[in-house]
Amino acid sequence: MSIEIDTRPIWLILILRALRPVFFMAVTAFFLYFISLPAPHGLTPAGQRAIAIFALCLVFWVTNAVPLAITSLSAIVLVPLLGVLDKRDTYALFGNEAVFFILGAFIIAGAIMHSGLSSRVALKIMDRFGGSPRRLLLSVFLLAALLSFFMSEHAVAAMLFPIVLEISKSLNLRPGKSNYAKLLFFALAWGCVIGGVATFLGGARVPLAIGILKETTGGTIDFLDYTVAVLPLVLVLLLAGYFLLTRFFPIDVVGVESARQALSRRLKGLGKMSYNEYAVGSVLAVTVLAWVFLGRRLGLATVALSSVVVLFVFRLVRWKDIEEYVNWGIILMYGGAIVLGTALDKSGAASWLVNGAVGRWASAPWTVFAVFSLLSILLTEAMSNAAVIAILLPVSIGLAQKLSMDPSIVTYAIAVPAGLAFMFPMSTPANAIAVSSNYLTVKDMARGGFIMCVTAWVVFNLVAAFYWPLIGMGYVK
Repeated sequence: MSIEIDTRPIWLILILRALRPVFFMAVTAFFLYFISLPAPHGLTPAGQRAIAIFALCLVFWVTNAVPLAITSLSAIVLVPLLGVLDKRDTYALFGNEAVFFILGAFIIAGAIMHSGLSSRVALKIMDRFGGSPRRLLLSVFLLAALLSFFMSEHAVAAMLFPIVLEISKSLNLRPGKSNYAKLLFFALAWGCVIGGVATFLGGARVPLAIGILKETTGGTIDFLDYTVAVLPLVLVLLLAGYFLLTRFFPIDVVGVESARQALSRRLKGLGKMSYNEYAVGSVLAVTVLAWVFLGRRLGLATVALSSVVVLFVFRLVRWKDIEEYVNWGIILMYGGAIVLGTALDKSGAASWLVNGAVGRWASAPWTVFAVFSLLSILLTEAMSNAAVIAILLPVSIGLAQKLSMDPSIVTYAIAVPAGLAFMFPMSTPANAIAVSSNYLTVKDMARGGFIMCVTAWVVFNLVAAFYWPLIGMGYVK
């Protein structure tokens, strides 16, 4: 049994515990007062209650006063309770295709990790291409990015962390002092973040955004179309990230032979590739091909769940083997976010917010795109990317319809930057895992992450302005 020790001063712990009930009473009082007020002009009572629920969730998401999944469950409870949506419609939204796609992706990723295939691929690549300090660094960076194309970036970071840690220890790198150690853990975190936006599989935020888009407009974005649109951004950010890292922290080691020996020992310890690894790898390959070529006709969730059934039918995995890889909290959180986004749209609250707050300055489609992408990339540094999407997407879709913009374009503007969190450990688990090594400090991450964050926003908008028209995508329908 693991024991967690709170190292904060006792006076701080006592104050925080004393203030917690006061905080919840104040939030509840404000919520009840808000819904008791007469609805403003142009806003329906249902819309007013939807905004109240939205504000309540926003406070909980920002303060992290309760777990993110519980905040989403609160939205699921309050939406029908206050009459914003019918209870049947509310709970039906939890069965959105995006939720089941996320569930299927978790199970497939769990099967890959449990089989040992992901560790074997990681060790093989680093052992094969890590012959010099620069090549080893590049191997970690590109491997983290490539694996995040097909698995959750969080899972990739957790899987690669012990390997990178062993490399650092085998080279006798000093925590907090060695530039090369900082480079390795930066490469781990940034590779996961950049690669995580390349496909639907790097994180659940894109399926969530598409779920909200489908519920509000009936439109959708295909697996292949998304990757084609975003891949140039990923390639440019990989180049920029590697360039910035090697300029911030010049390589201070001469050779990496001891690290290669450590990797070789771990690789030999895995033995020969098993039947399970071959079979799970084949299922993954067929699944990705089906998403690319049959995703529109069959549905992404149908493909994902079909692959899950195959894994269990052929006994390639057991439920208890992958149970730890299925993050039920994330699934609950995303289901609640879809409910909240739909409630804002169906009640007219999103349109009212657009007209009253955002519509005054948003006169041109490119301005809307740039501003919402900036808000998304800034907010994702401070809160969950699911919360960012739930907050911004319903409003941005409403504004897009007002300006005759393609709603799928503003979906990109929110969903892609929401995954580009480089600055703080709380921004994404990949960053937190890297900092937990003690080889990398929060100050290091914030300094390098700020420049990378600005670079990512600029590159994203340039890709949208100059590359997307070449593939038939534009701001306006």
